[in-house]
Amino acid sequence: MSEAGFAGRRVALVHPSWHSCGTYRVVLGQIEAYRAMGAEVFPIAVSSDPGFVPGRDWIWKSFAQATPELDAGLRPYLHGDQAAIRLGMAARAKLPRELAARDYDLVHCNHFFLMPVARRLARGRAPILLDTHDLQARQFELFNARMPWLSPRVAYEQMLAQELEAMRGADLLLHLNAQEAEDFRALLPEKRHALLYPPTPSAPMGPGGADIVIVSSNNTANVESVIWFLREIAPKAPGVAVKIAGNVDAGVRAGAPELYEAHKGRFLGRVDDPGAVYAGAKLVLLPTISGTGLSIKTVEAMSSGLPIIATPQALRGMDAEAFQLPGVSVVETADDFAGALTVSAADSPPRESDRSASPARAYYESRFSLPAYRRSLATLAKPLLGL
Repeated sequence: MSEAGFAGRRVALVHPSWHSCGTYRVVLGQIEAYRAMGAEVFPIAVSSDPGFVPGRDWIWKSFAQATPELDAGLRPYLHGDQAAIRLGMAARAKLPRELAARDYDLVHCNHFFLMPVARRLARGRAPILLDTHDLQARQFELFNARMPWLSPRVAYEQMLAQELEAMRGADLLLHLNAQEAEDFRALLPEKRHALLYPPTPSAPMGPGGADIVIVSSNNTANVESVIWFLREIAPKAPGVAVKIAGNVDAGVRAGAPELYEAHKGRFLGRVDDPGAVYAGAKLVLLPTISGTGLSIKTVEAMSSGLPIIATPQALRGMDAEAFQLPGVSVVETADDFAGALTVSAADSPPRESDRSASPARAYYESRFSLPAYRRSLATLAKPLLGL
């Protein structure tokens, strides 16, 4: 059902050309929400790598193949100063003429470093919503920690200053979790802020199966967490088969090659349909020990209605209710995690009806489902459109 006032409105949705990650899942939810509201959506993928320009179809081939959900209209280093690098790439990005010349009613930008593109598309006329996706200077610091040859490394404060300056060009700042919203309100008190949990597509709630799964992409926090699971938890739960889905295998192979070799039979690698992993599972593990911002894979796990074993870090950015949900076992130590895993491994797979009625699923529906997101987004965007 479309929202009054959005029918026919043109929305430029600017996002990084990433896939197989939490940001990409959020972008898919944004596109679906605007279309459900009746808007005409123009997804614009922007690469942070040199050479990715319109007309060079061959260089975009892998991105296009990995993102079949997007329609055919998608257009697609110094001392570790990721803020300067990414802002500079966006400022120099070449846009297809037909996209650059089009008038938009609203520009929805994901990540501060794509604000140069958002401002070009807005032309000083269209309002800009900026989804911050966590405090990025923190992520850049983690990223740089893997590259000891960056010496001297750029200071966190320098990257943060660039991040905040770029954000000042937006009309409304949207934050994905409570901690992020609190931090940015303190850093940019003069700006308008809103807490808006991301729309996360629902994972299938059946037909079920015997798999115990970890679903994880290749970023620093996820790699550290999977390594912790393999080193500290798996040996304490002997005989329990756990499948690890997602391209985190590449990070573990690079960061802990001997550990990877010992456990390579657990890794499925990148999967084209993460939903199928949840559909055939009976238990989801979230052995998260690092990372900032809301964990999208935690939200996806909740949407599946499956029992979950998680560390407190996996539930970061959520309210107190998330820590009390029946069916979600929150454990703090490797010993407790292994004990809970050993007990749960003997359980029968939950029925599809039980998954759809689970408290975790209800928590997802009330906060992270597409209808919940669409209602909140419409309320925030309408004043910007004069509605």
